[in-house]
Amino acid sequence: MSITNESAGAGAIEAPRATEVEAHGVEPIPADERTAGPLDLFRLIFGGANTFATVVLGSFPIIFGLSFWQGAAATVLGVVVGALVLAPMAIFGPRNGTNNAVSSSAHLGVHGRVVGSFLSLLTAFAFFSISVWSSGDALVGAAHRAVHLPNNDATLAVTYGIFAVLVLTVCIYGFRFMLLVNKVAVIAATLLFVLGAFAFFGPFDSSYAGIYGAGADAATKSMFWPSFFGAALIAMSNPVSFGAFLGDWSRYIPENTPKRRLMSAAFLAQIATLVPFFFGLVTATVIATDAPTFISNGDYVGGLLSVAPTWYFIPVCLIALIGGMSTGTTALYGTGLDFSSVFPKFNRVQATLFIGAIAIAFIFVGRFAFNVVQSISTFSVLIVSCTAPWMIVMMIGWVVRRGWYDSDSLQVFNRRQTGGRYWFAHGWNWRGLLGWLVPAALAICFVNLPGQFVGVLALDNGIDLSIPIGIGLAAILYPALLLIFPEPADAFGPEGPRVVPAGPASQNKIITNG
Repeated sequence: MSITNESAGAGAIEAPRATEVEAHGVEPIPADERTAGPLDLFRLIFGGANTFATVVLGSFPIIFGLSFWQGAAATVLGVVVGALVLAPMAIFGPRNGTNNAVSSSAHLGVHGRVVGSFLSLLTAFAFFSISVWSSGDALVGAAHRAVHLPNNDATLAVTYGIFAVLVLTVCIYGFRFMLLVNKVAVIAATLLFVLGAFAFFGPFDSSYAGIYGAGADAATKSMFWPSFFGAALIAMSNPVSFGAFLGDWSRYIPENTPKRRLMSAAFLAQIATLVPFFFGLVTATVIATDAPTFISNGDYVGGLLSVAPTWYFIPVCLIALIGGMSTGTTALYGTGLDFSSVFPKFNRVQATLFIGAIAIAFIFVGRFAFNVVQSISTFSVLIVSCTAPWMIVMMIGWVVRRGWYDSDSLQVFNRRQTGGRYWFAHGWNWRGLLGWLVPAALAICFVNLPGQFVGVLALDNGIDLSIPIGIGLAAILYPALLLIFPEPADAFGPEGPRVVPAGPASQNKIITNG
């Protein structure tokens, strides 16, 4: 594979081959190796979400009782808002040549950056597990209907194992091999989803009314808005879940790439996920009409296989296979990358193998020993609720710093040094930490998932305000802390801070230990 720098012109440098194992960890990518572009970023983001896991999310509006058009409105609202929140996170990688967790050192401190690493690790475990489970179940179920493959725990275990090993292999090879896989996956999965339009066009009825129609009683109608906003927040959580990972891929893009192109790539990639979202919404509508028991039981995959025409079983298998690979690689790659910086005894490949082995073990134990499949879905909501305020802190930090960062000071933690511009109080910037921690804790208190997790401040009417609360409070609290307790002047660039004041310079010099 050859990727050329979109802005380099005729003299572009040939990138390493996709089959070469990536050597870089979280140290800044050299300028002559930043040969990716915004289109590559689009492919990776879209490929990571153009999957069966997103299809399942698209079915939730119907499971919640909404009509097709109400579900469509909730889905579009959630995806657009989530994409707008996500888009600015694409600009850190090209600026600093490293991932977003390392970049967060500037705002949370040299040691405080572990918050981003921790969120990335939890997100990767949750979404890697969901991807393998949902794709594996769909693949085995479709194969059972198509070729009578046994649908039992043994078959599922083999399928999960194959998925996990394939994903881990791609992650070990690294960024360029992952990009190659997603180039194929984006086109193939999209065509298979489009093919689904022919499979379900006949039985699909856009006038499906849900349970909140004219004949609904008052008690039922009172649950409409909680269901609508719940569906919108589920759709919104999908883009937000990518926040900690964008720097893993965008660090290979040249620093001089216009920020509007970077943000547009991230935004449009999430808008493109309306393809799998609407596949899930449309097919769930068909299931609710022709096989409503599956919707009542929350069994979307079983319902899909029951209403799909026989000739579409093979495409379902392919969607499950391709999608599981894409989501798994985008989730697991960055965590191995970041883990190697937190524990420097591991290089990127060793860290990826270590984290991958733990994640694979969790997949089997969680599915067959403790059956935490439903719990991990709830856990993913809690993680996203904590990630959203962290993203806001990062964005506000970019604005007040005027997009200026000191690369050497960002790498202090990874190099086991002390001091530097972002040392603050012994490596912790309590302004950024409080600006994240308080909104994240309050967001969890407002989570409202009846039967799964209900926060202590959750509203009685059933509306889940967790992510809006987390985002809104972080957008107020963090700037207020910067205004009242100014950061040291040497944390800013030559032009000084924007909007907020600066305090006395700390003059912390970087010291190499040992």
